[in-house]
Amino acid sequence: MVNVLVVGSGGREHALGWKLAQSKQVDTVFFAPGNGGTQNNIPINPEEIDKLIEFATNNDCFTVVGPEAPLSKGIVDKFTENNLGIFGPTKEAAQLESSKIWAKQFMQRNGIPTAPFGIFDDAKEARQYVESLNYPVVIKADGLAAGKGVIVCDGKQDALTAIDEMLVKNTFGSAGASIVIEKRIDGIEASYIALCDGVTAIPMATSQDHKRIFDDDKGPNTGGMGAYSPTGVITEELAQKIQKNVIEKTIRAMKKEGIPFKGFLYAGIMVKDGELYVLEYNARMGDPECQPIMMRMGSDLYEYLLASYHGTLGLLPQITWKNQTAVCVVLASKGYPDSYPKNETILGLDSVNDNNTMVFHAGTRREDGQVLTNGGRVLGVTALGTTLESAIANAYLAAQKIQWQSKYCRMDIGKKGLAFL
Repeated sequence: MVNVLVVGSGGREHALGWKLAQSKQVDTVFFAPGNGGTQNNIPINPEEIDKLIEFATNNDCFTVVGPEAPLSKGIVDKFTENNLGIFGPTKEAAQLESSKIWAKQFMQRNGIPTAPFGIFDDAKEARQYVESLNYPVVIKADGLAAGKGVIVCDGKQDALTAIDEMLVKNTFGSAGASIVIEKRIDGIEASYIALCDGVTAIPMATSQDHKRIFDDDKGPNTGGMGAYSPTGVITEELAQKIQKNVIEKTIRAMKKEGIPFKGFLYAGIMVKDGELYVLEYNARMGDPECQPIMMRMGSDLYEYLLASYHGTLGLLPQITWKNQTAVCVVLASKGYPDSYPKNETILGLDSVNDNNTMVFHAGTRREDGQVLTNGGRVLGVTALGTTLESAIANAYLAAQKIQWQSKYCRMDIGKKGLAFL
């Protein structure tokens, strides 16, 4: 038996820990720092790498890293130097996510399909570039910006404003000191995630995230307001195309460049007219995609994460999935992704108790026996159903039972998937 240390505090980490705890090989799952819904919480932040090393050493832990920030700071490299088992990519491999510029140049030199782009750190040059184009653009901060460093522009004025926000007003700090301006591809977006060990890439179940704050994909981008799995957007044929032309090509190119990729490789894919484009890479599991994917996973997660670390994924069979749909509705605090209230009491959590529904905590904390809000995305109410319609109904039924003063959620999570049934 082994202990597992899950690094992070979000809904993704709660879902990973919940699934890992089901393994016959796992004794105790610890969370650093965890949230109001997780147990065995350790008061160590994800970027306090030396303290995490000390805890993992003293408690015989295999460590699983959830968020991107510690990966970009080299947590995997430092654990490996200390002969500690850890799941995730090295600092250099995590550049696929931590630098949009590095990722775009990587795709360009390795023939991985992505939209045309330009790279700028000078506002005047960036403005001139936008003025010269005859198509709409998306502007991206180079560095990590908690899922909010991407501005989808409707016209030139939007683009010029975004350039000023990043390069003149410095709204995103060092993350936005350099930017990518790329052609806006208007198609259907889906998430494709694979589990990798540097050589082999095993696909996870398909899913679709809902990035905008309001119904019908209106308003600013967020970290994700809900997701469902599987998605009909990615047909069997398209899945094979993504696996071959994006995932396996990426894994081969990374190995060839001397930076093998181990961990969850996430490709944000835009599909238009049968063609696919990589919008972005993430070097970790998506959030909230993780929640419905974990609900559907039949195989032992720990076995696969350990094989990724050892480089032995090729010896394992494909992952098994429940023949059900899962929908995750994110309950947020009104005002997110900008400013929002905290420390509001959450009621009704005990009323959600059927086997097909899980409430994964994200921005919560416990105090005096109560669960309080402690973030913008507060809970991920995730339900299984025999069909997409029934999974949507089950998720919203459970979501209605949970209340706090400034609770907000989108009412259309999963509905875009109905068109593909």
